[in-house]
Amino acid sequence: MKNVKTLALAATTVAAMSAPAMAADRTDLRSGDYSWMQFNAMYAVNELPRDGSTDNGHDYLEMEFGGRAGIVDLYGYVDVFNITNQNYGDKGAGASKMFMKFAPRFSLDAITGKDLSFGPVQEVYISTLFNFGGGAISGTDKNGNVYDGDVNNASVGIGADVMVPWLGKTGMNLYGFYDLNAKEWNGYQFSMNWFKPVVNFDNGTFISFQGYVDYQFGADEVNAYDDDGSFYNTTFTSNGGAAYFGLHWHSDNYALGYGLKGFKDVYLLKDEGTFGLETTGFAHYFTATYKF
Repeated sequence: MKNVKTLALAATTVAAMSAPAMAADRTDLRSGDYSWMQFNAMYAVNELPRDGSTDNGHDYLEMEFGGRAGIVDLYGYVDVFNITNQNYGDKGAGASKMFMKFAPRFSLDAITGKDLSFGPVQEVYISTLFNFGGGAISGTDKNGNVYDGDVNNASVGIGADVMVPWLGKTGMNLYGFYDLNAKEWNGYQFSMNWFKPVVNFDNGTFISFQGYVDYQFGADEVNAYDDDGSFYNTTFTSNGGAAYFGLHWHSDNYALGYGLKGFKDVYLLKDEGTFGLETTGFAHYFTATYKF
């Protein structure tokens, strides 16, 4: 997740980096409550997956939000594609317009009232993750079979806030992955995200190194076969994912950023597989943010 925070939250993160690992004080469950929201004007170049119809770039608007309320730690965003209504190939007319991600986590420390911290682990969570929309798995294979639908999945597992050398406080989660389209559990996903101020300026602004990793593994490989039963190509692989590495300048109400995102069989779609989509490679993201 991009997980862009306000200056106040960044200051809290910096303090956490220099402090010894300890569980959050949850004697008053609401004492640490906070919330944040921002709008990001985005432009992506060479985003994956994509097919030959794309011009390799598209704009979109993102509403990003998060916070803490009692036992619940929340991150989420809603993307609306092609705000300028351009001819963006797979993001043009008739394409899926929105993608939504919600990732609420429920603190086991706060629920049980016990200090579950150990070593670099500060707090432990029951983690959930929901992805909806995007139209990323639509396609037709060589034999005319239509695979239509959005990326709809729900995952549940265990998570933690972990103190990582140099990066500081880092969210880590391990989920069981449930495909809502196929109505079945299919493998696992490991996710981590971080926000590290790396340069501070005298006027109070700063540059952060921020990013995330989402990696799926242990899924069922799906192959396609010709009418005679011979192997044709792979449709879905057993592992794949994406990682984002960004440098963002932040002020109280604004931010500007660039991010490099690497993909490897993203959404488990085999690169140049049955659908003919390119799903492995790199993309560039440019962001202008207004914070509320």
